[in-house]
Amino acid sequence: MTAEALDHARTALQTVSTLALVGSVVYAAVQLRNWHKSQQVTNFIKLVEMQMQLRRMRVERPELADVHKHDTDGLATPKDVQFFFLNLMQLSIFEIAWYSHRMGQLNDDYFRSWERRMRVIKCEESFQQMWEKRSMKILHDDFELFMREIMAQPGDCDEAKES
Repeated sequence: MTAEALDHARTALQTVSTLALVGSVVYAAVQLRNWHKSQQVTNFIKLVEMQMQLRRMRVERPELADVHKHDTDGLATPKDVQFFFLNLMQLSIFEIAWYSHRMGQLNDDYFRSWERRMRVIKCEESFQQMWEKRSMKILHDDFELFMREIMAQPGDCDEAKES
């Protein structure tokens, strides 16, 4: 092999090695970004689950709702307390689905099925009462805006009555 051919072969190998290294770095960066998104979703879910545990305690034992008096303003009976916190729990589950979808962790079709169901649930009187009550709602700001849009669409309730 001539010196010139060796030089071309060396250059080709260096190019291939460099491209492989760059490709590995890009792959690692993409994996790190995906891991970070997954970790954000996991952390979000954990926080919402902890909220759900507190709410579940109030559903199971409505007298515990009096711990924070402003939470129970306007809730006259244990049943009212239970309905309020059950609806908050439903909202929390949908918030997890919304956030997971937003972060690319939940398929569009599965999220749309959740959204369709929430458009029916939002027509229930107890859900509307929960929504109008401002206490005990710790929601992602963008999710709250999303839900305000859903709650403002009266056509959904007309369709729910027909089915």
